[in-house]
Amino acid sequence: MTATELDFAAAHFADERAPFLSARRVSELLGVTMVELSRLIGVARNTLTAKSGQRKVDQALSPVVRILAMATEMAGDEHRAVIWFKHQPIPGWAGKTAYDLVGEGKADKVLAYLEAVRAGVYA
Repeated sequence: MTATELDFAAAHFADERAPFLSARRVSELLGVTMVELSRLIGVARNTLTAKSGQRKVDQALSPVVRILAMATEMAGDEHRAVIWFKHQPIPGWAGKTAYDLVGEGKADKVLAYLEAVRAGVYA
């Protein structure tokens, strides 16, 4: 995924009133509540809506948005990417999904897996 494509994907999740990612848009796409999203990305529930926490939320949401953007590119559809993210076990991770791994703080492992698959490595 090129920087331009990633910028486009991030813009899709941008807050209309601020230069940060929108937790609300990500939660709507994933079909989870803001409480579930806060648990997933490891920030306090109140931080998701606090103006003072926007940088922290943006930093925590960034890996999720990158994963969704890469999965969308590979699946060809945003809804398929969300289904994969939430329900498809990743090989080698004992039946855990990307959602599970992100919740455990292993978003970097999911990104590495997607990079490997995109490069043609059977994973």
